[in-house]
Amino acid sequence: MPVVYLKEKRMQPRYINPYTDFGFKKIFGEEASKPLLIDFLNALLPEQSKITDLWFKNTEQLGLTDSDRKAIYDIYCENERGEKFIVELQKARQNYFKERTIYYSTFPIREQAGKGDWNYALKAVYCISILDFTFDDYEAEPERSEFLHTIKLKNQNGKVFYDKLTYLYLEMPNFTKQENELEGRLDQWLYFIKNLQDFQTMPLLFKDDVLEQAFETAELAKLGPAERSKYEQSLKVYRDLKNSLDTAFADGTLEGTLRVARQLKAMGATIDFIVQATGLTAEQVRDL
Repeated sequence: MPVVYLKEKRMQPRYINPYTDFGFKKIFGEEASKPLLIDFLNALLPEQSKITDLWFKNTEQLGLTDSDRKAIYDIYCENERGEKFIVELQKARQNYFKERTIYYSTFPIREQAGKGDWNYALKAVYCISILDFTFDDYEAEPERSEFLHTIKLKNQNGKVFYDKLTYLYLEMPNFTKQENELEGRLDQWLYFIKNLQDFQTMPLLFKDDVLEQAFETAELAKLGPAERSKYEQSLKVYRDLKNSLDTAFADGTLEGTLRVARQLKAMGATIDFIVQATGLTAEQVRDL
């Protein structure tokens, strides 16, 4: 009697992958999703800095002259107090990533410059990066295993010198809490982001209006044909980019980075995107 092997049927995902450009912006970057972004930001901010409303701003920021490099954010918004929020999803390691986030933070600072007699009073700027990787420059605990890093300008004694510029880095691989270990709203959001694509039903702990909306927004069945096509393309780019960049950084050579740049260029990525993803110069990318 012949042996019959049964192929295990893989369950199809019910929800979008939030690490894709499409998925991230669908959940947090659309006008209808504004309550979700506000709730997520408030989970990160201290009590005295909670926001009640925000407005999306142009994600493409231009330099002072035509020759200056641009900044293109995933999400850029402003709250009712005029404070600026850059929210970015970073899918894979890249050269000079920290320098890039600091460079990006200069745009919302410079745009506040008033005309005429201006006293240099600035509104707060928050740069929030959700990382699908971990920093490799922490040698000791607890920094190496922490999932949230809050960075401010401090003096030699560890005292905050300027409190209106804050960098928040969320290392998602370091967030390992299970459902029964979640303690607050931020834990719930990070658990949602990290596990969304594996959920087939919404966990009971997410039974409130905001998080129910998040699950409804992320449901694949709710996407129309055009959105579904955009999502599938975004998912392919995410997988290809992550695999290519992970390979390049494992290689650790310039040739590995150039190989990734060639692959991205063949996929139709813009020069600006390739520069941001690899740390190469625009001239290097054009010469490929």
